[in-house]
Amino acid sequence: MGFFSFLNQEIAVDLGTANTVIYHNDKIVIDEPSIVAIDRNTKRLIAVGQQALLMEGRASEDINVIRPLKDGVIANFHAAEMMIIEFLRQMNQRQRSLFPPSLKMVVCIPSGITEVEERAVKDSVERAGAKEVKLIHEPMAAAIGIGLNVLEPEGNMVVDIGGGTSEIAVISYGQIVCNKSIKTAGDEFNADIEDYIRREHNMSIGRRTAELIKINVGAAMSELDDVPEAYEVRGQDLITGIPKAIKITHNEIAVALDKSIMQIETAVLQALEKTHSELAADIYHTGIYLAGGGALLRGLDKRIAIKTKLPVHIAEDPLKAVVRGTNQALKNFDRYPFLIK
Repeated sequence: MGFFSFLNQEIAVDLGTANTVIYHNDKIVIDEPSIVAIDRNTKRLIAVGQQALLMEGRASEDINVIRPLKDGVIANFHAAEMMIIEFLRQMNQRQRSLFPPSLKMVVCIPSGITEVEERAVKDSVERAGAKEVKLIHEPMAAAIGIGLNVLEPEGNMVVDIGGGTSEIAVISYGQIVCNKSIKTAGDEFNADIEDYIRREHNMSIGRRTAELIKINVGAAMSELDDVPEAYEVRGQDLITGIPKAIKITHNEIAVALDKSIMQIETAVLQALEKTHSELAADIYHTGIYLAGGGALLRGLDKRIAIKTKLPVHIAEDPLKAVVRGTNQALKNFDRYPFLIK
């Protein structure tokens, strides 16, 4: 290793709709919400990540709180660039780097995005300071992160439910043989919960509160082995305008999310229908692997297993499966040369 090797850094990035995770030297150095707060008048960056998230719904009109990514792709290029630059600056600050390193980055992307959207990701990351940028599709990264041997001529099905998209892919011999990408995922779950609370309880809540409800009592079905306690939700009464609190159970959230869960089930069945019979035989044996934050939804694995009549496995630490796989692809570049664009 050369004397100036510290000036060259290889980092893996999961640039997600909900969270951005950066892996460097086999450890997570950044794990923050994908959100920025910008001064409307000066266009100056005020906060990023968790600090910006705390401002959402609470900041004055002079502060614009932006989520730069939507449905897995960059929706606001300027905000995305500012966010990436700040995360990289924080990474270097934590590592006490005196000089800006030369960055080689591998960034995971949804499998269903267009070439124009791929180019937008590369351009934003390059403008943020990366000298070399490669891309890897999220289902492939998730499969590697789960621990599957993607180079074997054996079919494996991965369902990666992130913040903006759900990626369903059948992988064999180092390639995505067939895939289905839908925009029903974590953000849609939050919107379902907001709508349900508004409709059934005449109460308005914010996106952050909906996320907390999903974490604490979120469920894909009513029949659970481990039932969570009812969760207190505070919001604004739509009739009186006065703040109030109610108790929400997992049964209610199962009802609220039912239509979105059905869309994911349908997408899984459609992907299975398109799968070659030999690969389908492999999947009958290996089952379906769930990754992403959506995999943590209580009862989702059981519900998909009932629908498909296949074994369903939840990845170990599903939230980090994609970035772990991206990091493995980066470290074993020679072994996975055709996985990275």
